[in-house]
Amino acid sequence: MSEDYEIYQINNFTLQHGATLKEAKIAYKTYGQLNKDKTNAIVYPTWYSGRHWENEWLIGRDKALDPERYFIIVPNMLGNGLSSSPSNTPEPYNASHFPNVTVYDQVRAQHELVTKHFGIETLVAVIGWSMGAGQSFQWAVSYPEMVQRILPFCGSARTSEHNIVFLEAVKAAITTDAAFLQGDYQTQPTKGLRAAARVYAGWGFSQAFYWEQLYKKLGYASLEDFLVGFWEGFFLDDRDANNLLTMLWTWQHGNVGNTPGFNGDHEAALSSIKAKAIVMPAERDLYFPVDDEKYEVSFMQDAELRVIPGVWGHFAGAGMNEEDTAFIDAALRELLAR
Repeated sequence: MSEDYEIYQINNFTLQHGATLKEAKIAYKTYGQLNKDKTNAIVYPTWYSGRHWENEWLIGRDKALDPERYFIIVPNMLGNGLSSSPSNTPEPYNASHFPNVTVYDQVRAQHELVTKHFGIETLVAVIGWSMGAGQSFQWAVSYPEMVQRILPFCGSARTSEHNIVFLEAVKAAITTDAAFLQGDYQTQPTKGLRAAARVYAGWGFSQAFYWEQLYKKLGYASLEDFLVGFWEGFFLDDRDANNLLTMLWTWQHGNVGNTPGFNGDHEAALSSIKAKAIVMPAERDLYFPVDDEKYEVSFMQDAELRVIPGVWGHFAGAGMNEEDTAFIDAALRELLAR
C-alpha cells in the first residue's frame, strides 16, 4: 500500500440521499506542479476498489499525462478504504451503517477539493477508467463551464440494467457468506470475497482473451492459477467487504440524469455537456459495450466515439496490455492538443 497521499476534510458533508458525514475525508495524491494561473490541472478519479497508485500507469514524462506539464490530481473515491469508507468511519456511520453515496456526491466532494483547497477554477480535462469514466461524465454534467475536456474509457454515464444484474451476483457472493454477518463481521468474509472474484473473472476479460489463454502473458501457468492468483488475489488485496458493497451501490446507481435539475433525464444531462470529449469503450468490454457508448455519444455536443480494439475486454483500460495503453495515451494526447 502506498502511504504517500494527503487528506482533505469536508465538515458536515450532506449526501444526495440525506445522510451527513460530520468529517468526510478525501484521500488524494498529486503529480506535477500547479502553475501560477492555475490552468494546468487534470482530475483523474479512481475506479471500483482502485486506489490512487493504481492509476499511475497512465502518468509519466513519456505519457500525455506528463507531470512536467500538467498538475494531475488523483482523488480516491468515497468508499475505497482511503477516503471516508465503512472501514474507517466512526460510529454511527461505521461498517454496514455507512450511507449510500452517489456518483454526484463523489464529484461534488472532489470539486470542493479542487476549488476550495487548490483554488482551481478551470480544468484542462477529467479522465478515468470504469467508475472513473462515470465520474468523468458526471464532472462534465455538474460543472460544464469548468471542465474543458473529458476522456472516459471503458465506462458509462448511466449504469445499464445488464451491468446492474452482474453486480447483483457480486453482491450476493459477498453477502451470502455466513461470516459476513450482515456486515458486522470482525474478520473479512474471505469465502464471499473469493466467490465474488470468481464472478468477476467471467466479465473482466473477454471470451477471446480466455480462448487465446492470454493470462499466460501475465505470468499465470493455467486457468486455475489465474483465477486464484490474479482474481482472488485482487479481491483479497486489502479490500474490505463493506467498502466493496458501498462502491457497488454507487456503481449500480450511476446515472448523470440524477444530477439536480435533470429529473432523471439521462439524455438531457448528456446534451448539457460542453466539454470536448473522446469516449473510448473497449471492443470486447462485457460491462460497457460499444453500442451503449455509441448511444450516449449521440446526445453529446462535441464528442467522438473511439473504440479500443482487441480482446482484453474491460481490462483494456487497466494498463495491463501495452497496445491498449498506447492507444488510450495517443487519444488523450490528441484530445489535450485540441
